[in-house]
Amino acid sequence: MQPSPFLGEFVGTLVLILLGNGVVSNVVLRQTKGEKAGWIVITTGWAFAVTMGVFVAKAFGSVDAHLNPAVTVAFAVAKGEYNNVLSYCLAQLLGAFLGSVLVWIQYRPHWAATPDPGDKLACFATGPAIRNPAANLTSEIIATLVLILGLAGISSRSLGELAVGIGPYLVGILVWSIGLSLGGTTGYAINPVRDLGPRLAHAALPVAGKGDSDWAYAWVPVVGPLIGGAVGGMLIRVLAL
Repeated sequence: MQPSPFLGEFVGTLVLILLGNGVVSNVVLRQTKGEKAGWIVITTGWAFAVTMGVFVAKAFGSVDAHLNPAVTVAFAVAKGEYNNVLSYCLAQLLGAFLGSVLVWIQYRPHWAATPDPGDKLACFATGPAIRNPAANLTSEIIATLVLILGLAGISSRSLGELAVGIGPYLVGILVWSIGLSLGGTTGYAINPVRDLGPRLAHAALPVAGKGDSDWAYAWVPVVGPLIGGAVGGMLIRVLAL
C-alpha cells in the first residue's frame, strides 16, 4: 500500500488512540502495573501519544497530520479549502475505532478484573467531572480553541522555519498543557473522533462487565471541538496568523 494522506491520517490516529487510551487503561484498570498512577501520567501519556501519532501520520503520507476533525475543519475554514475534510475525517474515525479495539485486546484480562463499568468506559471515551451540558460544551469549545490557536502559533510565519522534526514535539507540549490546565472538567476530548470512535468501539466490543456507552453525553465531545475548531479557523483567517 502506497503512502497517502488518507493512510497517514488513519494510521496516525490509530497510534494516537492506542497510546492515548492505552495510558488511561494503564492507570484506571485494576491489576495493571500503572494502576492509580494519576492525572499527571494520563496527561503526559496523551501528550506523547499525540507526538508519536503526528510522526507516524507524516511517515505514512499525511503532510498535514491533523488526526482530529476539529483541526481539519479549523484549517479548512482558515484557508477556504474543503477538499480533504470528508476523507480526512473518515480516516481519522476509522483509525480511532481500530485504535480502541487494540487497546481492548492489549488489556483484555484487566476488563474482568475491574468492577466499575464507568472506569471501563473511561478507557474508551471522555466524561464530565460534573455533568452540566452547557458548561461541558463550553469547556470543550475553549480547550479546542486553545489547541487551534496553539497550532497556528507553532506554524506561524513569524517564527521562521522550525528545525526539522521539532514540530510534533511542540504539538505534544501544547496538548500536555491543555490537559493539565483545562482537562479537569471534561477529560479534554478536543477531538471528535478521539471520543466517537472509541465510544463506538465500547458499544460494539464484548468488554467484560461493561455498562452503558453514555450516548446522552456523546454529542458534547463532538459538537464542542467542532465549534472550537471552526471559531479558531475563522480567527486565523481574519487575523492572518
